[in-house]
Amino acid sequence: MAFEITGTGRAVPSRRVTNDELAAEMNLDTSDEWIRSHTGIGARHIAASDIAASDLGLEAARKALAMASGIDADDDAAMAEAALSVDVIILATASPDFFSIPSTACIVQDKLGAKNASAMDIVAGCTGFVYGLETAAGLLAMDSDRKRALIIGAEVLSRVTDWSDRGTCVLFGDGAGAVVLDKTAATQEGEGRRGILKTILKADGSGAEHLVCRRGGSRSPYKTGEVIDAPPHIAMNGQAVYNFAVKAITDTVAEILAKSGIAASDVAWIVPHQANSRIIQAAARRLKIPEEKFCLNIERYANTSAASIPIALDELNHEGKLKRGDLIIFMGFGGGLTYGANLVVW
Repeated sequence: MAFEITGTGRAVPSRRVTNDELAAEMNLDTSDEWIRSHTGIGARHIAASDIAASDLGLEAARKALAMASGIDADDDAAMAEAALSVDVIILATASPDFFSIPSTACIVQDKLGAKNASAMDIVAGCTGFVYGLETAAGLLAMDSDRKRALIIGAEVLSRVTDWSDRGTCVLFGDGAGAVVLDKTAATQEGEGRRGILKTILKADGSGAEHLVCRRGGSRSPYKTGEVIDAPPHIAMNGQAVYNFAVKAITDTVAEILAKSGIAASDVAWIVPHQANSRIIQAAARRLKIPEEKFCLNIERYANTSAASIPIALDELNHEGKLKRGDLIIFMGFGGGLTYGANLVVW
């Protein structure tokens, strides 16, 4: 038995905002040169006011399901039938449609027509896709009747961004990515191994304050009569997160290679969370792994949190850069603090 990715999909808003446009629109004391040199970001996509995380997640999920089922995503009848094959929907997000309940996964489940699927959200920050992939595999493994899962990362981070904070507002973008995970008769051992081979999931809650949305929860609820000057937004200790992220990538990639008994040279691609190109470059140097092995698309999308890994994977897939049998590492790190990695055979 193996758990194989059989379809990928992505969705981003049509509106693309360059660094220069962002600086002008938000009256920020910054520039394209500063943003690129400090983050590697050149642009980001920003959702229209009537678009929520579930809308982007649904579009990405439909594309992934269409690929896995060998159908056209615009064929409504075929899509309706394919949706009934989904047993589990897991959606990772830091910017859900609604506070607390209902889960954004349930909204996608309804709009997709996946009437046979369970649905739940995962809150693991930018590591959400890595956590979601392993959670889905576990749910499929536990019940012989479960055959197919959708794992979605969907974010509208523009709604939880402090646009007056130059240090954070330049970092984030909106988007969604999705994969279909099928339980197959293939093996996870030996030469013909397939699917997810190894996952490492970790957390360091002592760093919770380094990346946080403080207002609106039970720790800091809004009070009757309180004047709200700004919506809930992401606050970040940039230096602490940078140091954590470099160490998280270095330690976790080294650990998953060692525990799997493979060398870095055997890996075709490392697909990291797209937070900052300097983080990836620093980790690559420490690991002594060529930077070219790391898939980077942050220049085009900025940081899309839980959506960044599946968006990058879908780009690799559609650009023909993946071949059957390739070893791939997904590496996530983010709020919680959380971090982890999946080793997958394509």
